[in-house]
Amino acid sequence: MATQTMIRRKLRARRKVRTAAGERLRLSVYRSSKHIYAQIIDDSKGVTVAAANSAAVKTGSKTDTAAAVGKALAEVALSRGVKKVVFDRGSYRYHGRVKALADAAREGGLDF
Repeated sequence: MATQTMIRRKLRARRKVRTAAGERLRLSVYRSSKHIYAQIIDDSKGVTVAAANSAAVKTGSKTDTAAAVGKALAEVALSRGVKKVVFDRGSYRYHGRVKALADAAREGGLDF
């Protein structure tokens, strides 16, 4: 039951992302119990443009680490010429670690 709910939530969020995306790249988030991963994907080419994860950036609590991942991803993306993205939260609610990552990416210079 819980997996069906997550799948429905993920597909609903992904549908909204695709309609809002236009020419923008997609910032996708994956959250496990220990780590958080984020990558910027060009869906038209099927290529990952930039990526960052918490295994490389460990600081304090999980929320602090997620914020550090967001800043690291923004730095890599800006160095590769990506400024505008659309945020794909997947099946995760927009609070806690996911929100911290998004806010830090915005502070780092990404526009979404």
